Amino acid sequence: MTISEDLSWRGQIKDKTFDNLNWLDDPKTFYLGVDCSSDSLTIGNLAILMVARRLAKAGWKAILLVGGATSLIGDPGGKDEERELKSREEIVKNVAGVQKQVKQIFDGIEFVAVDNYDWFKNIGYLDFLREVGKNFSMTELMQRDFIVSRMGDGGNGISYAEFSYSLIQGYDFWHLFKNHGAVLQIGGSDQWGNMLSGVLLVRKKENAQAHALSTPLIIDKSTGKKFGKSENGAVWLDPNKTSVYQFYQFWLNTTDKAAEEHLKIFTEISKEEVESIIEQFNVNKSERLAQKTLAYEVTKIVHGNQRADSIKKVTEVLFGGEQYTSLDQADFEELKGELPLVEAENKIDIVEALNRSGLASSNSEARRFLGEGGIYINGQQIPLDSTEIDPNQSINGYVILRRGKNNQALIHFR
Repeated sequence: MTISEDLSWRGQIKDKTFDNLNWLDDPKTFYLGVDCSSDSLTIGNLAILMVARRLAKAGWKAILLVGGATSLIGDPGGKDEERELKSREEIVKNVAGVQKQVKQIFDGIEFVAVDNYDWFKNIGYLDFLREVGKNFSMTELMQRDFIVSRMGDGGNGISYAEFSYSLIQGYDFWHLFKNHGAVLQIGGSDQWGNMLSGVLLVRKKENAQAHALSTPLIIDKSTGKKFGKSENGAVWLDPNKTSVYQFYQFWLNTTDKAAEEHLKIFTEISKEEVESIIEQFNVNKSERLAQKTLAYEVTKIVHGNQRADSIKKVTEVLFGGEQYTSLDQADFEELKGELPLVEAENKIDIVEALNRSGLASSNSEARRFLGEGGIYINGQQIPLDSTEIDPNQSINGYVILRRGKNNQALIHFR
């Protein structure tokens, strides 16, 4: 399957400036710009990063730009209100965090990393107006969707700084065209107006053709809202903001309706494999094969094979009936930040452990749970006459204490 056929099948093509999709099948050089308004990307950024991976693997030379300069202004695309300006120091920190994540996502794939602050820091205002501003019509800029929405009835207005953002991004494309041979910019559909600025500038300044390709906005079909958030807010790619365990669980909780679409967009599983998975999934949806495959494959790309394997094993032990004895020290370390943790020196009273872990709200409630046979240690039901948890019952120094089906805590014997 060619790259144009693959992207079409995956539903990752919305707008394009070239006539024939086959143009993508002759590899050249493309670039993708990434915002650094935070020190971490979210899964909302992941779809376009996957397009970049696919193009690179199809032979395209990849340039991945972090917006050390553009993030000082703030992209107005898709925003109803003016962004709060961030300091240069904060942007430098954000750039470092985003670069680290991009490097992980492109592990083993060749790409060129650039920061647009490197070429913007020495550009004078008058030079910019003469070299760039002179090439844009105010009439055309005022018709851009994000400008119309901000300045129309009910809009919150837009500053000159954010209004000018599109010209800055256009300059990026021109710079990368001249210095790296970039002839294609890719981005989400909310970036379409900004990408057109680069296409226009290359044409006017160099009398040459450059192109843009956008991907559709991904909508959470269960809520009708933009994809990328959980009940707890944004799902980050930084494991310190969204743990690997929580990240895996987010994908595992994908609805049946969205599972096939997400397998196409967020994994590199082939068409034949996806069709086989969905066929098996439709026969027995309770097994959740589509969600399990999705969660593992996306976690592997974002956090690496080792952590994906560990979280997959932990999840299968906690919720899938696998043996607790299969868990190793690294697996328990992953769990320490996810389950209520009780530290113990030696034996610990079961009632005390239930209370300290929050699995019971009082001694009497803890005794009632015990009397009903609803307490488990490492998957084994506690005998009714048991009163203590012993270090000898631990696995690598840990005991997973469970009440009922899904309420769990971790006891660590130091």
